[in-house]
Amino acid sequence: MRTGVFLLAAQFPGQGHAEALDRAVSAAVGAEEAGLDSVWLAEHHFVPYGVCPSAATLAALLLGRTQRIRVGTAVSVLPTQHPVSLGEQASLLHLTSGGRFTLGVGRGGPWVDLDVFGTGLEAYESGFAESLELLLRWLRSSRVSADGPRYRFPEVAVVPRASEQPLPFPAPGGFRGPEYAGAHAPDGRRVDGPPVMVACTSLATVRLAAQQGVPMLLGMHSGDEDKAAMVAAYRTAAREAGHNPDRIARIEAEHMAAGVAQVEDSGPEAQRVLLKSMPGWFNYGLSAHRTVDGRERRMRDPREYTELLCELHAVGTPRLCADRLAATAERTGVRRFALLVEGSGDREATLRNVERLGSEVLPLLV
Repeated sequence: MRTGVFLLAAQFPGQGHAEALDRAVSAAVGAEEAGLDSVWLAEHHFVPYGVCPSAATLAALLLGRTQRIRVGTAVSVLPTQHPVSLGEQASLLHLTSGGRFTLGVGRGGPWVDLDVFGTGLEAYESGFAESLELLLRWLRSSRVSADGPRYRFPEVAVVPRASEQPLPFPAPGGFRGPEYAGAHAPDGRRVDGPPVMVACTSLATVRLAAQQGVPMLLGMHSGDEDKAAMVAAYRTAAREAGHNPDRIARIEAEHMAAGVAQVEDSGPEAQRVLLKSMPGWFNYGLSAHRTVDGRERRMRDPREYTELLCELHAVGTPRLCADRLAATAERTGVRRFALLVEGSGDREATLRNVERLGSEVLPLLV
C-alpha cells in the first residue's frame, strides 16, 4: 500500500489564513521526513474550508522544499481555468521536479467561482469532458489545436513538452520512484508525462475517466461498498472503451481513496480530538460556499459527518488505523490513500499525527 497525506490548508475558527497555510506546508515537509509516499493538495476559492486557491502553485513550493516525496493536486478544479494553462503548469512542475508531480483534476461544484472567473455554469454542467480531453492531449502531444464547443484555437507548439523525459533536477530531488506509472494512450502505449487522476463522485465521471484511461480519486465521504461499486463500474466502462486487461490492471493499481487519519493511544481519544475541532470547521467552512445561480443547497450536519468519518477511516490506535486501511484495500482493491491529517486544527498536533502515521502505522501495512 502507498499512503500519503491530504492537505486542505483548512482555516479553523479563530485562525488566520497564514496560520492555516503554515500548518499545511509544515505537515507536507513532515510527511517526507516521516517516510510517507505523497502529499495531496486541495484548492478552494473564497471560503475558509481551505485557503489554498491554487493547488499547483502550492505544489511548486513543496516540490522545491522536498527531495523524495511525490506531490499532487487533489484536486485542481478544471472548470474554473483553461485546460491549456493548467497543462502548461503541470508540464513545468513535472519536468523541473524530476517527475515527482501528479495532476489531479475535478469538476468542482456549482459555486460562485464560476462567475468570478468568467467560465460560467456551463463549464461545470457540460464542459468537463471537453476540458479533460484537451488537457490530456496537451500533456501527451507536441502540437495541439482545438475545435470544440468551448475551446477553439489553431495548432500551437506545446512548450514545455511534458512527454519529454524529466532530468534529475535539482540533483538531490531528481527522484522517480518505482511507483511512477506515467500516462498511457488508449491502445496501451506508454506516454511519459505527469500522471493524471480524476476525482470521481458520480458514475458519469467514472465512465469519463475510464474512457480516457486515467485513474480515479475517490472521496472520503463514501464507504467501502460505494468505493468497490465505483471500481467495478470503472472496470466495465474501461472494457467498453476498448482498453485491454493489462492496461486496466495498470490503471486500477493507481486508483486512490481519500480518507481521514488521526493516530492516538486509544480510539476514544482519537475521536475526541476530531469531534472537538472538525464540526466547527465544517460549519464555518462549508456554510461559506455560495452557488453561482442562487440554487438551494443542503449541508450535512457537521457533527454527524465527523462521526461518520471517524467510523469509516483510520481514526484510533496505530493498529486500528492500519487495520482499517487494510480492510478498505481488501474490500475495494484500492491500495493508495490520501489521508486528511489536519483534523485537529492545531499545528503541533498535526505534525505529531503525521509523525505517528509514518512511524507507527506504516510499519503495520503490507
